[in-house]
Parts: sequence; C-alpha cells; structure tokens
Amino acid sequence: MTESGAFDLKGFLPYLLNQAAEETSLHFSNTYRERYGLLRTEWRVLFHLGRYGDLTASQISTMAKMHKTKISRAVSALEDKHFLKRDESREDRRREILSLLPQGKAAYDDLTAAAEIYNRELACQFSPEEWAILKDSLTRLAQLPQTGE
Repeated sequence: MTESGAFDLKGFLPYLLNQAAEETSLHFSNTYRERYGLLRTEWRVLFHLGRYGDLTASQISTMAKMHKTKISRAVSALEDKHFLKRDESREDRRREILSLLPQGKAAYDDLTAAAEIYNRELACQFSPEEWAILKDSLTRLAQLPQTGE
C-alpha cells in the first residue's frame, strides 16, 4: 500500500518481473522470428530439445512451465518447418519422443549464439556485482515452492 492507501501495481514484484520478462523476451523474439519465422513457444521447444536432447512434449511442458496445448502447436509447427521429428516411445506407445533434425540443430546453434550475445548486452546495463545479485535473486524466485491455483 502507498501512503494514500491505494495499492501500487507498479511496485508489485510479480508485475515488475512480468514487465521485465516481457520486454527482454520481446526484444530477443525479433531474432528468432526474423531468422527462422519462429514464435515464442516454438523457440522454447527448440531450445529445450537442443539443450537437453530428446524429450516428450510432457517433459518440455513441465520444464518450460507451458501448457501442453501450446507445446503441441509448437511441435506441429516445428515439424512442418523440418526442425524436429516425432518417434513413438519404445516404453509407452502413447508417447512420442521429440528429436531435433539437422535443420533444427543448426537453428538451435545459431540462436543460442545470438542469445549469448543478447545476454551479454543485458549484463552490460549492470555492474558485475549487480548482475550476479540479479541472477541469483531471479533463480531463487524461480525455485519458490508451487502453490495450488
């Protein structure tokens, strides 16, 4: 509450975090959209497969904290772009294992290099100490225990 008793949304941490995430994500989205025609969800699926290897859509959903429907649409789009393939799981025929194809791996390599450059650009706006504190603080917040919705 402010002195006047009105809630200050602009000082509410979840609001500030969302605004910062949106601005920084939107800026980087220009890179993957212009180079590969990817949407944000497609980039996130591509990133998880490139970083962690073969995964199921459910695993990506959990790791990326995205709804399975969005993952499914992104997977279909990446498949249409010949960035990934689906294979039936040997353990459970109802599940599919997603794997990057060479074109997807090349896009992942290119975009992660661009992401590293972008991350360095963001870091330049802070002192090394501030950057370390910011990353540590955000990591701790991202690991808060889940509560029921």
